[in-house]
Amino acid sequence: MSDLGHVLVLAGGLSYEREVSLRSGRRVSEVLRATGIDVEARDTDASLVPSILADPPEAVFVTLHGGAGEDGAIRSVLELLDVPYVGAGPDACRVAFDKPTAKAVVRSVGLRTPESVTLPRETFHDLGATVVLGRIIDRLGLPLFVKPARGGSALGASIVRTAEDLPAAMVGCFAYGDTALIERYVDGVEVSVSVVDLGEGPVALPAVEIVPDAGVYDYAARYTAGHTEFFAPARLSAAAAEACARMAVTAHTALGLRDISRTDLIVDSADDPHFLEVNVAPGMTETSLLPMAAEAAGRDLGDLCRTLLQNAAHRPRP
Repeated sequence: MSDLGHVLVLAGGLSYEREVSLRSGRRVSEVLRATGIDVEARDTDASLVPSILADPPEAVFVTLHGGAGEDGAIRSVLELLDVPYVGAGPDACRVAFDKPTAKAVVRSVGLRTPESVTLPRETFHDLGATVVLGRIIDRLGLPLFVKPARGGSALGASIVRTAEDLPAAMVGCFAYGDTALIERYVDGVEVSVSVVDLGEGPVALPAVEIVPDAGVYDYAARYTAGHTEFFAPARLSAAAAEACARMAVTAHTALGLRDISRTDLIVDSADDPHFLEVNVAPGMTETSLLPMAAEAAGRDLGDLCRTLLQNAAHRPRP
């Protein structure tokens, strides 16, 4: 049995990633219960704060994806309630959740990341879409990768291989956010590196290689079993695997993250990794990458989550 009292798993929310979050929450709740922990799973509705005040949990595991789950908002509320939680604090979340800002931070500490342009919807429309998009292609070349500056699960993201495809990609992106990040597309091996800190500093788990059947790791490929082949550990050279691990830990540290994160990378033909983005609340579903990485490292997911909660519960608070 666990030495923890009752803990709270937060899942759901109102972002576009609600269904994924609910699946993550169910998975975390199941593996924690298997270790003997008294788990309560809750959505973020009007009853949440009164419930916490009436019966404060010993710690909270946040499995909210997108929106308030990763932009620091719900964590600010938890701090107001003096409730410990697993994961980065509000300020670090705000920086990491905004992809252009996160790219600027990791670039400042020497990490390689694709050249990009950030374009708000208003600028796209007010200055004339045709002229602006033409200049982007002149600057970055083709192909490009377009995605919302905030959010995850590849919603609104697409590869652009011709100039004619860029306007539609921008419209699709703006359906999920008000700002687009347009990056130079890097061809290579797509990998994800999870980082965990169980009390002795951040450590990278084995990289997971992602090979989607359709060639694009979109929403369906991420969350539909059988649509993507995964290799854990990734089929990388020892040097490339080490470089990926080093990059993920460096990004985790530079962004001020805590406990857990997942960094997405592309390894090019020269075995050099390129930072794409970081996730402060990694998916925990049956097809998510952190659980695969934990298994590849020989770690039990329930034990890992329990340790993270114990560390959070015992962490000094203001």
